[in-house]
Amino acid sequence: MTAQAPGAVRRLLDGLFDGAAALAALCMVGLLVMVMLGVAGRLLHFNLPGTDAYAGYLMAGAGFLALAHTFKRGEHIRVTLLLGALSGRARHALELWALGGSAALAGLLSAYSVRLAWQSHSFNDISTSNDATPLWLPQLAMAAGTLILLIALVDEWLLEWRGLRIASVSDEMLHNE
Repeated sequence: MTAQAPGAVRRLLDGLFDGAAALAALCMVGLLVMVMLGVAGRLLHFNLPGTDAYAGYLMAGAGFLALAHTFKRGEHIRVTLLLGALSGRARHALELWALGGSAALAGLLSAYSVRLAWQSHSFNDISTSNDATPLWLPQLAMAAGTLILLIALVDEWLLEWRGLRIASVSDEMLHNE
């Protein structure tokens, strides 16, 4: 590995997280379009089958694809009462333990998400609503989102282990009334 590799890897990882966030934003726009089509259909007395199902698929896709980006930006909820009381090696050990456990859980979730999408594809599983969408298509967003979250958690664990992690400090308490 050359001296340039860590910077290149960092840019690649940040691009992955930002790309997933952009896809999540597109899912949100698609969700808005599906809801607006459903509302317009009711008002103008026409029916577009599947708009409710697609709105649900897009909402789930937006949630899963945004996981890694929100985590890397320090926007996930963290209980910092114990962590705030610790410093030095104890804090470092607790951070490693928490990030490792989170990565293990994300690994399980991503393995089962990928497995679910694969099985849905293998069995030609389709939606039971009138859209008859192959279920592996919307399940891909869940599988991709959980895999990208796993990568983000492992990345943070490695940064913490090497002492390079910059812990994000939330100013939430300042705005709490």
